[in-house]
Amino acid sequence: MHRHSRHTLIGLLAGALLLAACAALPATPTLRPPTPMSAPPTAIVLAPTATFAVATPTAAPPATPTSGPRPAVPAGQQDTGQSSYGDLGVDLYAQDAPEFPGGLEWLNTDRPLSIAELRGKVVLIDFWTYGCINCIHNFPELKRLQQEHPDELVIIGVHSGKFTNERETDNIRQTLLRYEIDHPTINDRDLTVWRLWNARAWPTLVLIDSNGVMAGLHVGEDAYRVFKPLIVSLIREAEARGRLDRTPLDLRRERDGRPQTLLSFPGRVLADPAGERIFIADTNHHRIIVARPDGEVLDVIGGGDRALRDGPFAGAALAAPQGMALSDDGQTLYIADSGNHAVRVADLQQRTLATIAGTGKQARIYPPPAGIAPDVDLSSPLDVALAAGRLYIAMAGSHQIWAYRFLDGSITPFAGTSIEGIVDGPRGEADLAQPSGLALAGSSLFFVDSESSTVRRLSLADRGSISTIAGGTNSLFSFGDSDGSGTEARLQHPLALTIADGLLYVADSYNHKIKEVDPQTGEVRTLYGAERGWRDGDMPLFYEPGGISSAGNTLYIADTNNHAIRVIDRTSGVARTLVLRGLERFNPSADDTAFRGTVITLPSATLAPGAGVIRLALELPPGYKVNDLAPSAVAWQSSGAVVRLPADADRSLAGLQFPLELPAIFSNGSGTLIADMTIIYCEADTPELCLIEEVRINAPLTVAAGGAATLELPYTIALPREAQ
Repeated sequence: MHRHSRHTLIGLLAGALLLAACAALPATPTLRPPTPMSAPPTAIVLAPTATFAVATPTAAPPATPTSGPRPAVPAGQQDTGQSSYGDLGVDLYAQDAPEFPGGLEWLNTDRPLSIAELRGKVVLIDFWTYGCINCIHNFPELKRLQQEHPDELVIIGVHSGKFTNERETDNIRQTLLRYEIDHPTINDRDLTVWRLWNARAWPTLVLIDSNGVMAGLHVGEDAYRVFKPLIVSLIREAEARGRLDRTPLDLRRERDGRPQTLLSFPGRVLADPAGERIFIADTNHHRIIVARPDGEVLDVIGGGDRALRDGPFAGAALAAPQGMALSDDGQTLYIADSGNHAVRVADLQQRTLATIAGTGKQARIYPPPAGIAPDVDLSSPLDVALAAGRLYIAMAGSHQIWAYRFLDGSITPFAGTSIEGIVDGPRGEADLAQPSGLALAGSSLFFVDSESSTVRRLSLADRGSISTIAGGTNSLFSFGDSDGSGTEARLQHPLALTIADGLLYVADSYNHKIKEVDPQTGEVRTLYGAERGWRDGDMPLFYEPGGISSAGNTLYIADTNNHAIRVIDRTSGVARTLVLRGLERFNPSADDTAFRGTVITLPSATLAPGAGVIRLALELPPGYKVNDLAPSAVAWQSSGAVVRLPADADRSLAGLQFPLELPAIFSNGSGTLIADMTIIYCEADTPELCLIEEVRINAPLTVAAGGAATLELPYTIALPREAQ
């Protein structure tokens, strides 16, 4: 069968559709080619095959802003700044996929890949940019496809960055780690692959068959439902023709060999106005840490596994939590549980977590409909703000602000059309672009609109209206880094803001800065930060700070890519890094099912009966030391009653010293000694930035005459990969 007729058989489009009308809700695939369709720019095109035709893969105009207004972009697809989508009337189904150009930087692989070497596999290309919420929504769906077809399917990400900051390889690497993306990814910083493949929007996904021929294209979300049946069909066909290659690629991932950090990409921080507590969204550890301002940990909300589960704090579960709001009495914490597309409520007295809004599923209808909160699908809530009788929610995924009513438990869109854009006016007619952070002051709800790089105000008085205070124009590409007044100022993907003494303090994430905004004049002034980095003192540096909160004269900053909470005294301007103490008290109990660290089993040893010594020897990488500001810990278990340790053998101590020698009594017989270690360590010159190693050492042993007097328990922590 010829390639062209085969693709017709599995139901791929042979005609052109209007890409400007792409949406996140394609229909179910069929086994016949559809009739070409067209629709108004904001309409949803429902193609029977769940794919869209694409132009011949030749050079396309650069994805840069153009003058004048453009059609609005539906939710589920992000504006690229293109003035038009060009002539899309070309059939591509007898065309080979373009080869990847040389000279590109690749991640999650130890070598560049090529379309030629991937013959025999089905390949899915994902064009994305890491600030795009619609791209992020596809990540778990791509992971699911990869897990279900680990050897037949290869997913390759092409990161074609929108923002200047997004074009840096190190920043993309951090994003891969943050979202646990393991598939090979190209840094397409100059949009070379983007133009070669004629991409037009984020996200765009292209499917390639086992013969290297382009088999279909989809723009928007819902990647699993769109591509699953097509991938299965292509795999079956390749297998029937004897050209399916199931040889694993066995590529090196960015996360391989990297140490754990005490915090993992903390997205937000909230300060108790009373100054007694701070709440840290330890986002990639899927938990909320409650601590005193001095760093002493008071409680932990969530057991650390990624799930949607209510109940007592230790058994409950969150998924990538972000913004928080505290009730006036300080006893209830509301949480934007972004990965679960839900809003959670923590009772800080009873120590229980419950769900008040969201089903755990992402909304697939745009705009999502209102309803009774637990029955409504939400879309990536990133922040919450509490007002009298209402909880306002920054619903980044649908480009809206929602409101939850405590009176009747209902939830409804409050502001924004769900069209991604920057249009001021009445709240029901305004366009927002990924609202990410909220701050309430009187009758004004201030918010940062990350994709328009603006600070905006929603008036809650009367019918309400939205106005832009600072940054941006009418284009989603009006970003940069410059102080100034109103729309003359430039921000780059701000994620959070807080209010202190009548001024707004903004975490200008992609500029790695903290900026001050006067809400009355729109004046923007850089206060702290410069290039990305880490530094305390009066000239601090940050790395994509994602959260900010204030209490009294203190600013707390979630320094996301530095895995740290930074504290700034506004009077002196001096910054320090918060050191958390006592977190190990909330770790899961050391049993086989709960332990999540590294487990090693040593060769069996023979010990002499009677008095002896256990020597726990820890070797750190050169230039690292056990952190003397935060406590490391070791706990012991034994089986077989062959080892008796002193009562104080379990240790939890800042600056725990190694080798650790303990006296022991060995008794005839056989058994296993288990040492559970939590080691907090750091580079010698940056003791505030903590790495963490959790390891269980199983030491099988026999006690008999002629054995040794000392049981040696060695463990070496490998050099962090970025330092190798």
